[in-house]
Amino acid sequence: MSNNGLETLRGALLGRVLLPADDGYDAARRIWNVMIDKRPAAIARCTGVADVVAALRFARENDLAVAVHGGGHNVAGSALCEGGLLIDLSAMRAVHVDSVGLSARAQGGATWGDYDRETQVFGLASTGGAISTTGIGGLTLGGGFGWLSRSYGLACDELISAQVVTADGRVVTASADENPDLFWGLRGGGGNFGIVTSFEYRLHEVGELLAGLLLFPRAETKQVFEAWADVTASAPDELGSMAALLDTPDGDPVAGIYSVFNGPHEEGEKVLAPLRRCGTVLLDEIGAKPYCVVQQAFDAAQPPGRRNYWKSHYLAEVGGGLIEALVDRAAKVPSPTFLIAIEHLFGGAVARIGAEETAYGQRDVEHNLMISSAWDDPGGDEANVQWAREAFAATMPFSTGAVYVNYLNAQEADRIGEAYGPEHTRRLVELKKRWDPDNAFHHNQNIAPSMAAGG
Repeated sequence: MSNNGLETLRGALLGRVLLPADDGYDAARRIWNVMIDKRPAAIARCTGVADVVAALRFARENDLAVAVHGGGHNVAGSALCEGGLLIDLSAMRAVHVDSVGLSARAQGGATWGDYDRETQVFGLASTGGAISTTGIGGLTLGGGFGWLSRSYGLACDELISAQVVTADGRVVTASADENPDLFWGLRGGGGNFGIVTSFEYRLHEVGELLAGLLLFPRAETKQVFEAWADVTASAPDELGSMAALLDTPDGDPVAGIYSVFNGPHEEGEKVLAPLRRCGTVLLDEIGAKPYCVVQQAFDAAQPPGRRNYWKSHYLAEVGGGLIEALVDRAAKVPSPTFLIAIEHLFGGAVARIGAEETAYGQRDVEHNLMISSAWDDPGGDEANVQWAREAFAATMPFSTGAVYVNYLNAQEADRIGEAYGPEHTRRLVELKKRWDPDNAFHHNQNIAPSMAAGG
């Protein structure tokens, strides 16, 4: 950018504009997955909607690529661009709770930790992610499942309205009554249609949850996972859970089950009892826990600053050789900070919403497989990426053929169609043509205006 251009941008913003030589630039461009390392020409640290509008208009007028940083907790690293303008919402984190109307409005840079802290003052919550540092924006726009999704639906299902800065610099509201087509696309279609500066969610009464981790010897994985699959097959909506292969901090290979029951604890104890009997219990820390504690349970296992690579797909079944394939791949992992998880956070309220009601359409799935490799040394890139890809290939026979868009990595643009399916992809492409015909918002899991209707 020219000096004149820079001064124009700085004069238009109340927030700070950072250049590569400025103090704070490297910290501002650092995201959760440090495998993604890009250098924007400038970072606009926005303080409010007016800053977002001014920054976006400046980028469009100067033909600069645009990336949007909310929470930045995304394996694909979509919050960064090379040489363009990074519109940073991370200072826009206010949350306002209407405890009478059971709704909350949060700015686009808020994390789930910010949101939960405010809503829990009133004993209320909405479906959010499982890591408190995750941004509300990215999770919600991609669908957003969490411990409460079987009780209340996905994060995008909790959305009442959104304030959006569109590609042409307008500020509009998207809801069931205003711009309903845009509202449909925001609920699962990612950041393809605008910059969401605030989200309004419905709230539910949520107090202490019955939650915690069970650990078993890795050698007992088959019987433990099969018992878990039996429990989840008939689980009430109040139960959200995952079964995982991992190593303990001491390096011991184990199988784990993490469960969250959003209902009367005596009922939850009955539901979870078979899991406590299904193997040799090495650790049982299930008990009554505040909601915010549950939401932060995995924070330490997913810290910022590591190199991360994920592969994922929805599962058609938990059986038929899948468990053996997972155990085999876990034995060959190059990094101890890996996780192979089967997530049962679907069904229930998620399945009772029509597939055509939101851009997120995978309403009939029950389980999702997430293969996560994390490591610190850049010299481990090849081995860890290859391991994850091989584990993914080994589990393909058990896949539905679809994928959760928020789990796609930076090299998986060819799987966008798998996330949405042909009909939803066609509808999303038409929506993109209407709201962002020049594809200004393409630093995401991109729905391009030129994309084939079948994905």
